[in-house]
Amino acid sequence: MKGTTGVLSRGRKLVVIGNGMAGCRAVEEILSRDGTRFDVTIFGAEPRVNYNRIMLSPVLAGEKTFEEIVINGQDWYDDNHIQLVSGDPVVGIDRQQKHVITRSGRIENYDTLLIATGSDPFIIPVPGKDLDGVVTFRDLDDVDKMLTAAEKGGSAVVIGGGLLGLEAAHGLSLRGMDVTVVHLMPTLMERQLDEAAGYLLKHELESRNQTILTSANTKEIVGKDGKVSAVLLEDGTVIPADIVVMAAGIRPATGLAKEAGLDVERGILVDDHMVTSDPDILAVGECVQHRGLCYGLVAPLWDMCRSLADYATDTPSGYGGSVTSTKLKVSGIDLFSAGDFTSGEDCEDIVMRDASRGIYKRVVVKDNRIVGAVLYGDTADGNWYFDLLKKEEDISDIREALIFGQAFASGGASLDPNAAVAALSDDAEICGCNGVSKGQVVACISGGAHSLDTVRSGCKASASCGSCTGLVESLLALTLGEDAVESGPKTMCKCTSFTHDDVRARIVEKELKEIPQVMQELHWTTPDGCSSCRPALNYYLLCAWPGEYVDDQKSRFVNERLHANIQKDGTYSVVPRMWGGVTTPGELRAIADAADKYQARLVKVTGGQRIDLFGIKKEDLPGIWADLNAAGMVSGHAYGKSLRTVKTCVGSEWCRFGTQDSTGLGIKVERMTWGSWMPHKFKIAVSGCPRNCAEATIKDFGVVCVDSGYELHVGGNGGIHVRATDLLCKVETEAEAMEHCAAFIQLYREDARYLERTAPWIERKGLDWLKEALFSDPNTVKELARRFRYSQRFSQDDPWAQRAGGDRADLHSHLAEVRPLQIVSEVA
Repeated sequence: MKGTTGVLSRGRKLVVIGNGMAGCRAVEEILSRDGTRFDVTIFGAEPRVNYNRIMLSPVLAGEKTFEEIVINGQDWYDDNHIQLVSGDPVVGIDRQQKHVITRSGRIENYDTLLIATGSDPFIIPVPGKDLDGVVTFRDLDDVDKMLTAAEKGGSAVVIGGGLLGLEAAHGLSLRGMDVTVVHLMPTLMERQLDEAAGYLLKHELESRNQTILTSANTKEIVGKDGKVSAVLLEDGTVIPADIVVMAAGIRPATGLAKEAGLDVERGILVDDHMVTSDPDILAVGECVQHRGLCYGLVAPLWDMCRSLADYATDTPSGYGGSVTSTKLKVSGIDLFSAGDFTSGEDCEDIVMRDASRGIYKRVVVKDNRIVGAVLYGDTADGNWYFDLLKKEEDISDIREALIFGQAFASGGASLDPNAAVAALSDDAEICGCNGVSKGQVVACISGGAHSLDTVRSGCKASASCGSCTGLVESLLALTLGEDAVESGPKTMCKCTSFTHDDVRARIVEKELKEIPQVMQELHWTTPDGCSSCRPALNYYLLCAWPGEYVDDQKSRFVNERLHANIQKDGTYSVVPRMWGGVTTPGELRAIADAADKYQARLVKVTGGQRIDLFGIKKEDLPGIWADLNAAGMVSGHAYGKSLRTVKTCVGSEWCRFGTQDSTGLGIKVERMTWGSWMPHKFKIAVSGCPRNCAEATIKDFGVVCVDSGYELHVGGNGGIHVRATDLLCKVETEAEAMEHCAAFIQLYREDARYLERTAPWIERKGLDWLKEALFSDPNTVKELARRFRYSQRFSQDDPWAQRAGGDRADLHSHLAEVRPLQIVSEVA
């Protein structure tokens, strides 16, 4: 390899190939040292921002959403003036001309190139590996494929009993599939676990209705009509399969580097400063090979990124390799391993088993020093064992108590639960997911982070899987004292110390009427806010100052900016409004004509009694809106934090059980409420009798018609967490029903937090509070209804008609070269 000569100068062009955890972490480390040295462009293969791949398993299991695993949202790229080109991967490197070429043909010059291409899944070379239904488990697209398969039920086979394979099996099992894990080796996770711990893990997973086959070799993936149907093992066993997940391992992604002529063995060869055989090209992460080793764990990657950033900012430190430990939660089971646990010559095993509690501990000692450890079921002492292992400390004095953990070995520290954390050295790892040491957490706390949330946003400790949350809380208590640790309502976001309620109150009290004014007055810690606070502030100002505050489109989510729902393939869906679920032959013809003209790939009736047109290209949106407008239809706001639908049944006009004209009332309510912006989506229904055919009792506001009038219900939700409504009151006339509807909506608009549905809002505030707020003063309902109707004067302009007339045409232009970037930047 060539030497790492040369000094990197200010203002150079840094191009990063790879928008994953390693590439973005390296950029973060560089920015933290010198934020103006480089002009940064990042290319990513996926059409999305940087997210935590470690947390794909909770997304598959339904425990987290994609938004909750995003590491760097679009605001990070914008705030740091980083150009993100996503969905357009680099396919070539020209070292002579010093530029990269993307799949779309884009050429980007560089002064310094950073390769962070990660790893590729290993696909076992068996017949049938290319069948439809065979997937890997490396990115969000793979998760989407597994979720689609799980919706249909059936059987899943996971090939590979490592961490990813077991997590995939766990998620698919939770989704209702019959899961079989096929593992080549005798022991699950053999790189992290010894035989005893592997046995315990296998037994526990089998108790959860998963079939685990070890020492099992896949011979063929069997297909039928081009789709996977079964897996055939070498011993003749046939396992039915509707989906097969390949999780048999990973390999460094070295293709680009090899084609460019860089030195490559198993990985891209790098020196201690992460410099490749070309002094202008750096590499970091799973794609590299350093001193003969390739790493697949995050902790070494973070060490590499720090060394790379030191070199890139002229303060070279050098990466000397990593001693690795693995602290995992596999399907809810705690595991830890570190070092060498193969029990070589002159090694001594210290083992503890507690069968009743499902705990197994093994520490391997050589020459009175820990050389390896495996913990199953109880991993609380993992960091302590790892600290002793890294420092090669003599454990002679605590040899007899070593296996019982730090508290016992130190002579009764268990009386103080924080003592074990206090005893850890400053370089002891606290957060393995993000590579944060004890010293870094303490520095963050000392710098003003006095709560768990502010520590998470400051140094990222406990911000991913959360398994180190207890350690971080102990460090907060140790550093600040128990009474000084802040708790209570979460702040609005990392940009401010104020809660949503505080911000709303101060906007009104101080008559703040612009986003920059709010940020200045309330001491925002970022120059322009972030993707969390800007949409909230925009809504709060719209609600507080109707007719005065001008809606800030760039502070809205992509769906609201484009007035259509973006779909997973980058196209959009279009939903015209149908008042009360009623349509006409003319409207239906217009919808059919539009579907044909703009090549809608799916036309679907929604649960809200409307029609959804899928597969519309972004540049075609103004055209289809104009055609639908010409037929008298307006936007259905299916994309917005707004009034969505008013669902009705036919009521007394047609139904022999109907007590009132539910359809007519629903149309009136929808014409009163359409276009209104809310903290979250809002749905209404009007049922013509207690049989409740319009499902009014799972809507945000529901009307159930009875012989003597109208029952008004609030706070329902038919989503993941179903909640039936609470009965608010009963009124006698349509006019009263509409006035109470307007009053309830306005109270929700003025009091709820942004992105808070009516169901959690009412559960947080209480039904008694709600009734008191509405009915304690006989004038309150009228006044709230008046304020709602006043705000509607400035909201009921059809956005489709405005865009079809040419307003903001730039948002709908087709830009072939950067289209993937445009989609992702807007999603974020």
